[in-house]
Amino acid sequence: MLKRRTYTCGLDAALDIMGGKWKALVLWELIDGPLRFGELRRRVAGISERVLILQLRELEKCGLLHRELYHQVPPKVEYSLTGFGQSLIKAMTPLGEWGERHQATIEALERGD
Repeated sequence: MLKRRTYTCGLDAALDIMGGKWKALVLWELIDGPLRFGELRRRVAGISERVLILQLRELEKCGLLHRELYHQVPPKVEYSLTGFGQSLIKAMTPLGEWGERHQATIEALERGD
């Protein structure tokens, strides 16, 4: 959740709203369109159901995603990026591309090679 504070720069503000590993990965999965909770759970490897629920609530509260509830049986909920969220994804895309290009080097560093 965002803390009330003054940011030192734009990167500081962006990192605060992204809030760590899970939020960025959830947002990234929504890049191609709306997904239901179960689909997100399967696509974001390693995230627990509880953490996903918390992250989705925070992303909605920050205005990065939209939660659409369909009143049907069984209930259906879809999550999608807002315009604000789409603008963040556009900013994240070059970072993701950088990670793709350097993934082998990063993995070797983590292994201690």
